[in-house]
Amino acid sequence: MFLASLLSYCLFKKEKRRHKQTARLPPGSMGWPCIGETLQMYSQDPNIFFASKQKRYGDIFKTRILGYPCVMLASPEAARFVLVTHPHLFKPTYPKSKENLIGPSALFFHQGNYHARMRKLVQTSFSPEASRKLIKDIENIAISSLQSWSNGQVINTFLQMKKFAFEVGVLSIFGQLEKKYTQELKENYSILEKGYNCFPTSLPGTAYHKALKARRRLNRIIGEIVQERKEKKWLASNLLGQLLNFRDEMGNTLSDEQIADNIIGVLFAAQDTTASVLTWILKYLHDDPKLLDFVKKALCESENGEEQGLTWSKTRQMPLTYRVWSYKPWILVILIFLVILETLRKASIISFTFREATVDVEYEGYLIPKGWKVMPLFRNIHHNPEFFTDPGIFDPFRFENPPKPNTYMPFGNGIHACPGNELAKVEMLVLLHHMLTKYRWELVGSTNFIQYSPFPIPEHGLQARFKKEI
Repeated sequence: MFLASLLSYCLFKKEKRRHKQTARLPPGSMGWPCIGETLQMYSQDPNIFFASKQKRYGDIFKTRILGYPCVMLASPEAARFVLVTHPHLFKPTYPKSKENLIGPSALFFHQGNYHARMRKLVQTSFSPEASRKLIKDIENIAISSLQSWSNGQVINTFLQMKKFAFEVGVLSIFGQLEKKYTQELKENYSILEKGYNCFPTSLPGTAYHKALKARRRLNRIIGEIVQERKEKKWLASNLLGQLLNFRDEMGNTLSDEQIADNIIGVLFAAQDTTASVLTWILKYLHDDPKLLDFVKKALCESENGEEQGLTWSKTRQMPLTYRVWSYKPWILVILIFLVILETLRKASIISFTFREATVDVEYEGYLIPKGWKVMPLFRNIHHNPEFFTDPGIFDPFRFENPPKPNTYMPFGNGIHACPGNELAKVEMLVLLHHMLTKYRWELVGSTNFIQYSPFPIPEHGLQARFKKEI
């Protein structure tokens, strides 16, 4: 019996070695020692770099970025393999310096049971039912923001959209919050954000060192808010309430550090991406005057000239259909939603995501070695003419019919897809509703180039001047 087992094991190991030897690394270039092709990637539009690699090597290719060997995946099937059908073979991966700033307990640094529990809490907090309760408050923030932009001055659209998204983020996390706490959160988060993409040195005076100090202050501020809520027994259904109410199967609660890390993580995820999408929407609509005029006229006609707010019944039409029905009251939401969908595709704010192979993985005859980074390239898929005709053209009406499965992933895919995407859509709908029906804007200066911070935005944040329509 022992000899039979030993023989079986030896044959298994031999077959495994033989199988491993038959798989080969994907085609591609690893570039220079250590730095790889990092300079080539960042000396131009990274999307041009990825597109040229795909054209030369195909949908699966290797490279070395920031010192790490990587496998790039530019097909829907490969992205689905990594993110949906085999996520247990790949783990989220981020530089340690970034974990230190956001907080190591933030849900998107994890997988397994802890990640599933935290994700469920976030999804519950940002569910359609929870978003319904926030509509009027989000609308007040949108109206106030637009009024502040329309005093004749030139604004940096991206920065103003970030302020709007931050206020909505604070609202969705904490509910109504004292102004002193809101201001302290804003000031320290701004410092943290400035150090996020800087060289991670702890030397005093550097942006990263300042960010670490701001992160510690954020822990203190959130701790004070948590203590107040506990004393007042004010445990609402917002994210903070969900985190405070959490109990695992053993009855354990979350630590203050875990609560703070997940709050900062959600704030970080909610701000720049939403602000980038809104900024691109303004540019795309401005660059197509006929489309902008059509959308504005349709929206104004649907409102019948009345000063109406964006009701929950209207927003609930959003996820149910891609079609446009003319002369219906909810054309308001459908039209704006189509514009949002197309902007998410064309701008592809999340161009790719990082994973790391936890074991040797074979896919389509190629070997992805354990420890290698794996990058599904969402933008390459979104700009593939096989899936989206004339992908370089901004055409919201392409979404009258749903895209092919797994070809449209603006919020990622699988268990690590953005858990707050429904709230993001609602806040964009609310702002765009008021902006398109009550305001006009003109762009100032050059808008032909893209800058990365780290998400793609029009140069100089898209400088614009807003004017309220009479």
